[in-house]
Amino acid sequence: NSPTDLRKLNPSQLPTVAQELRNFIINIVATKEGHLGASLGVVELSVALHYVFNTPYDQLVWDVGHQAYGHKILTGRRADFHTNRIYGGISGFPKRKESEYDTFGVGHSSTSISAALGMAAASNINREKQRQHIAVIGDGSMTAGMAFEAMNHAGAANSNLIIVLNDNCMSIDPNVGALKEYLTDITTSHTYNDLRDNVWKALGKLPVGKNFSREMASKLEHAIKGFVSQSSNLFEAMNLRYFGPIDGHNITKLVDTLTDLKNIPGPKILHIVTVKGKGYGLAEKDQTLWHAPGLFDKVTGEIQKKKFDIPQPPKYQDVFGYTIIELAEMNDKIMGITPAMPSGSSLKYMMEKMPERAFDVGICEQHAVTLSAGLATQGMRVFCNIYSSFMQRAYDMVVHDVAIQKL
Repeated sequence: NSPTDLRKLNPSQLPTVAQELRNFIINIVATKEGHLGASLGVVELSVALHYVFNTPYDQLVWDVGHQAYGHKILTGRRADFHTNRIYGGISGFPKRKESEYDTFGVGHSSTSISAALGMAAASNINREKQRQHIAVIGDGSMTAGMAFEAMNHAGAANSNLIIVLNDNCMSIDPNVGALKEYLTDITTSHTYNDLRDNVWKALGKLPVGKNFSREMASKLEHAIKGFVSQSSNLFEAMNLRYFGPIDGHNITKLVDTLTDLKNIPGPKILHIVTVKGKGYGLAEKDQTLWHAPGLFDKVTGEIQKKKFDIPQPPKYQDVFGYTIIELAEMNDKIMGITPAMPSGSSLKYMMEKMPERAFDVGICEQHAVTLSAGLATQGMRVFCNIYSSFMQRAYDMVVHDVAIQKL
């Protein structure tokens, strides 16, 4: 019923809790709708975080909010979870007024590091040096500029902050860009981590004092990173100590690693690798479809079609998606831009047919608009496709970079 209950358990019981939690999420979402894949991917992480840290005193921020179903169920809302996203029920995202465990409201992406850093700075002022602040960022959120602005500050602020990078290569659609390729390189090259582990084992066998071993280990670790590490350069250049990558579904490893990180001061980043939709085969196979599938039969996997008395017209975005191709075939200046929503905006059809003229730029609405403005200065006719609820992030760019310049 609560993290207090969870912490009474033996660590060997945690995999069972994770399986029960995963089954509970599937059962409810199948009959009540909601986001599925993202929360299934962080079941083990959700259990481990509330087991290791003293929440809600230790402050946990989720980014984006649809990862947080397991968190909600573990923090006193299991009995009410069937009301998720229903009018008068609980919110589909963390909400401050709903629970003291929801430290920050998160609906869109990439705000967690800034918010957690603010909390950490306040703890410093209040002389709460042992208080932990954890930002869980994933689902493509790291591609937004705000995340890098916050990491840049965090490295200089030297606050007690843990950033958990949930790397599953997905937002709603597959992640794109150089950062995604960089993280893939890290997860597929274990040279640095294997060598570091071997050094630690070797040092443990040296007949010297503990302080000397630790000092030597620290120097060797920095030397190793400078020599072979693909994994540390980007984050450690911003003064964030990098750990990982580790298996985000190995709950024992998660608990051990998070426990160790609690005792290391300053800003840190833990890179975990997860599978979106983990534990439900169909959701693992088609991660975009099962992001938020609607009602479905959990046994057969059949997604329930909505019934109407009369035939329905095609979706608005599909009309757009096919029409822009027709127009682009007649006008070679037409281009399409979307920030991480190729399926939702149906720009995916143009991206498939004209990949050099249609781009997904990742979760970064500001960049999408100003990129489009830059294209327009060169005579391109740009269709920048953004969900209306996300457009507020790019309002300044619409005014400053497009409207004032008459682009």
